[in-house]
Amino acid sequence: MNPIHALNRRRRTLKVLRIDSSARREGSVSRQVADALIARMEESVGPVDLRVRDLASDAPPFVDADWVGANFTPPEERGEAQRAALAHSDALVAELMAADVLVVGVPIYNFGVPAALKAWVDMVARARVTFRYTENGPIGLLRGKRAYLAVASGGTAVGSAIDFATGYLRHVLGFLGIEDVEIVAADQAMVRGADEAIGAAQRHMEALLPAAEPLARTA
Repeated sequence: MNPIHALNRRRRTLKVLRIDSSARREGSVSRQVADALIARMEESVGPVDLRVRDLASDAPPFVDADWVGANFTPPEERGEAQRAALAHSDALVAELMAADVLVVGVPIYNFGVPAALKAWVDMVARARVTFRYTENGPIGLLRGKRAYLAVASGGTAVGSAIDFATGYLRHVLGFLGIEDVEIVAADQAMVRGADEAIGAAQRHMEALLPAAEPLARTA
């Protein structure tokens, strides 16, 4: 069974968290790919419960000394200022924990991820909350989720030696316990043309998200 259909059978209505990180709202290829992914998902499993986090209009704060101090203080000992320092991070963590599926729009900027997306990662990667350390190494606490990376680039080939974006995101999501990660790429749009790049992404997502399977009857 396709993994997303398996999620749908368990929960019926998928909770999808979409993260957009392109600085452009108009003409963004990564946003177009994310749009198409979610539309294809609804064709495959039916309507989804969608939450959108646009990092271009609501950029996360960067980690600073106050944030670090608050994060390393036990929750029961935090003062009002420390709780305020973590408030944005707490909100981002809560919506990520609530999601079944994560769709991340990733334009490749200078071979890596946008600064706002890196800031989002820093806000949600929290010891004892989304991962924990053990004597056998770190363990991610966000298991059972699926992620799609809607990637766009002008010249960088996804998966090449100069792509430092997708490998990083796959690793950090796995570190948090999200090991089921698919990359849908409209890459090298300035080399092969935007239409060809987007077409390749469309064909890939159609293979990843086949037509809906009938749900089993339940009492």
